[in-house]
Formats: sequence, structure tokens, C-alpha cells
Amino acid sequence: MSSAQQRLSQVSSHFGGRRGAAALTEKHPDDIVVTCALRSALTKGGKGGFKDTAAADLLAGVFKAVIAKSGIDPKLVEDIAVGSVLPPGGGATEFRAAALVAGFPETAAVKSLNRQCSSGLQAIVDIANALQSGMIDVGIGAGVESMTSQYGPGAVTEFSELLENHTESANCKVPMGVLSEDMAKDRSISRASQDAFAASSYQKAEKAQAAGLFKEEIAPLEVKWTDPKSGEEKTITVKEDDGIRKGMTVESLGKIRPAFAKDGSIHAGNASQISDGAAAVLLMKRSTAERLGQKIIGKYVSASIVGVKPLLMGVGPWKAIPVALEKAGITKDDVDIFEINEAFASQCVWCVNELGLPIEKINPKGGAIAFGHPLGCTGARQISTLLTELKRTNKKIGVTSMCVGTGMGMAAVWVAE
Repeated sequence: MSSAQQRLSQVSSHFGGRRGAAALTEKHPDDIVVTCALRSALTKGGKGGFKDTAAADLLAGVFKAVIAKSGIDPKLVEDIAVGSVLPPGGGATEFRAAALVAGFPETAAVKSLNRQCSSGLQAIVDIANALQSGMIDVGIGAGVESMTSQYGPGAVTEFSELLENHTESANCKVPMGVLSEDMAKDRSISRASQDAFAASSYQKAEKAQAAGLFKEEIAPLEVKWTDPKSGEEKTITVKEDDGIRKGMTVESLGKIRPAFAKDGSIHAGNASQISDGAAAVLLMKRSTAERLGQKIIGKYVSASIVGVKPLLMGVGPWKAIPVALEKAGITKDDVDIFEINEAFASQCVWCVNELGLPIEKINPKGGAIAFGHPLGCTGARQISTLLTELKRTNKKIGVTSMCVGTGMGMAAVWVAE
């Protein structure tokens, strides 16, 4: 039996040998459940509400909000995994400090990890795996990024001669905008289709924000902010995404100049925004949640991580989603909502089309084009967005996914309760 077949057998065994949506919605004591999922607002890099706030401070604020909303005793949290891409040293030191200042005792261990754009999801999956193995009983998976302070040329490592002289290795550091532009041309993804997808993202996000649909998932954070015009430092409360541009249309997007090639199709309006933000998810087994009186809002079912060619980074969700669905024993038709990260409209459009997914199931409240993609945060942010929307619409099964820098894709299956 291959390793893939063994994993599939283990999943089937967990659901009593049954497969399909009905099996997923059954409840078992050893289910890995979510009892709280919160995020900060996402703000514009360099000029938004969090431009003067350190990543670790954002993380501490969200940690405090999770403790307050869930009512969890901080002493019960045994491990915290934080995904982040840009900070020096991986953020390990300041994230441990953030946990302590948020109220977790010294007994709560902390680690940082970096799997590029999927770092937040990987952190949550790492915690889920630790819970499944019995290594811990309660944990938190999180993600954070201050792209204001750490995004730029300095975030890219210089390659040695050994790496530069290997074609696929050298391709790992081709700028994502450039490779996405090349992919759009190679796969015949028109600018019109990209702009239509982007306009829809803005419009859905604008409508959702106006209706207050993000309020339940966002933890308001009080921060210091310096007015760029007057230089005056103020204390402000950031409680909503500030990158959502109102009134965006296909026509208005059509006027924006291409960013990576004179005759290109990718521009600032149909690619993800550079943003700051944090998110955290509290996980434990169902039996533990019931014993502690924790309100269960959803459960983790399965995840996948796949590799693709570095220059085809954007196709990651196309490869990863079917694997996660197979592990869960369901098909794409069983899924009510897909949260697929909008790194670029080009890659998202291609993946959705190739997978044959109904567009109305994709990012119903908009996505990273409309409100931002703080690299390490996104994978954790998607969980709060997904579970909140599944509950609001009385739906059950959701998938989160993203393409990953250097050529990977990740996906996970979730069930709302």
C-alpha cells in the first residue's frame, strides 16, 4: 500500500469507513475542533491603521482577544504556532514575547514557521497534528505579518552560485508578479477575465463590510498611529479593513496601467494588496472542548500540501484542493464555500476554471484583492472568514487554499457547527 493510500485509509477509519459529506458532519470525541477564530482588521501597508504597529504587537492583540472571547484559561494552552514570512529570525523571539504579554504563562511553548503564503494555515495544521497525536491537549495556530515594516527587496535572499546555476532553483526567486504575468500569457488568461474577477472581489467585500458581515470575525485593536501630514501621534481603534476600495468596476480597473510588462494584464487593481494583519485559531479535541465548556464553532478535517514548478506557483490550489478533498472523502460538489487566496486574479481565475468550481462559491465576501494578503496571516485569516460565513448562511463544509511562493499549493477542509 502506498503512503497516499495509507493516509486515505486512516481518514476512512476515522469516519468509520464511511465517506462523503454525511460522514464529515458526524461528531466524534477525537475530532479536532475550533472554539475560537479571530483576526485583526487588515490594513494598507505603509499607510493604513497598522502602519506604525509592530507585527508582534498585532499578534499580542489578537491573542488577548482570543482569550477574552473564548474564555479559555491561558494556563491550558500548551503550544502556539505562528506563521510569518518576513521577520528576521523568523519572528521566533518576538512571538514568544507576544504570547507572554498577551497573558499566556511561561508554560505555553511558542514556535514560528515559514511556508510562504500558506504559513498561517501550516501553523494551524501543525497544531492540529500535535492534538491528533496526543502531544498536546490545547493549542493555538496563528499568522501575522507587518508588510509595512518588512516587505521589500531585503526580504529576498541572495542565491549562491550553486543555486543560480540550477534552472529550477534559480526560478524560485523570480518575482511573483513577473512569473504570474508570464503564466497569464502562457495560459491565455485575459485581462478582461482578471478585471472582472477583481471587480467582483471589491464589490463583494464592499457589500459585506457595509452589511457588517466582518464584525464577528474581527477583533478591534487599539494602536498608536502617526498622522503622516501633521506628524501627530494618535491612539486609534482599528476595527475594519481599510483597503476595500468602493465603487470599483471592470471599467475603472481597465484604466490602470500594467505593472510588470508594457503589454501585460496584471496591475495594482487585480492583484493582492500589501497589508498588515494577524489572526489566531484556538484548537482542541471535541472531548476536551466539551469538558472545558468551550463553544465549538467548527472542526478541522484534512489538509494537503503539494509542490508545483516554481514558475507555475499560481496553480497551487488546482493541485492541492483535490488532494485535500480526497483525504476528506468528499468531492468538490459537497463543498459550500471555497476560500481561495487571491494572490493574483490571473491565478485564481485559472484555478477556479480548471477545477470547474461555481464562481458563486468562491470568496463570497471578497478576498485578498479587495482587502489584502498579509503573507503569514492569510492562512489563519481565512478560517475566521470561512467559519463565520458558513454559520451565517447555515452551510456546513468549506475549503481554504492558497498558492505558495517558490511553487507549492496548500488546502484544508473544514466543517462548521
